[in-house]
Amino acid sequence: MTFEIIIFIASILFGIVLYWRESKSNKVYSFFNKLFYSEELQMKPGSKKGFLYQQSFLMRLVYIGVLFLLGIVIIRFIIPIDVYTIQLFIASISGTLVGTYLANFVFKSSEVLDEQSDSLVDAVKDTVEKGKDFIKDLEAKDNKVIEEAKQQIKTEPEAPKKSARQRLKDKGHL
Repeated sequence: MTFEIIIFIASILFGIVLYWRESKSNKVYSFFNKLFYSEELQMKPGSKKGFLYQQSFLMRLVYIGVLFLLGIVIIRFIIPIDVYTIQLFIASISGTLVGTYLANFVFKSSEVLDEQSDSLVDAVKDTVEKGKDFIKDLEAKDNKVIEEAKQQIKTEPEAPKKSARQRLKDKGHL
C-alpha cells in the first residue's frame, strides 16, 4: 500500500510536469497530427492543443492510459519480476490525471489573477479607504457619547446612598 501511495504522488508530479511541458510546446502532438490526418483535418498551425493541454477528460484518459501501458510493457520486458502491475498501473494513471487537472487549475487561476490584478488592486484600495472612513466615524461617535456621558454626570446630583440596614428598614424587614 505504501508503494502505491508513493507511485500515486510521483505520478501527480509527473502529470504536472507533462501538462506544463505541453503548455509550452506541442511539437510531438502536432507531429502525430500531421502524420495521421489529411491536410484538411490537420490542426491549425497556431493551435496550442496537445495530448493533455486543452484536451477533454476522455481523451486525456486515453492518452495517459496508452502512455503508461507502453511504459509497463517495456518495464515488464526489462524487469521480469511481477510487482502489483495492475494496482501500480491504476495509481499511475489516476495520479497523472489528478496532476494534469491540478496544473490546469494553477494555470487558469494565474491567468485570472493576471487579468484581474488591476481591478483587485483598486478594490483593495477602495476597501482600505472605506475602512479608514468607518474608523473615523466610530471615533467621532465615541467622542460624542463620552461628552454626553460627562455632561449627564455633571448635571445629575448624586443621591445619598443608604446603608443596607436602612434599605431593609424601608422595606419593612427590620
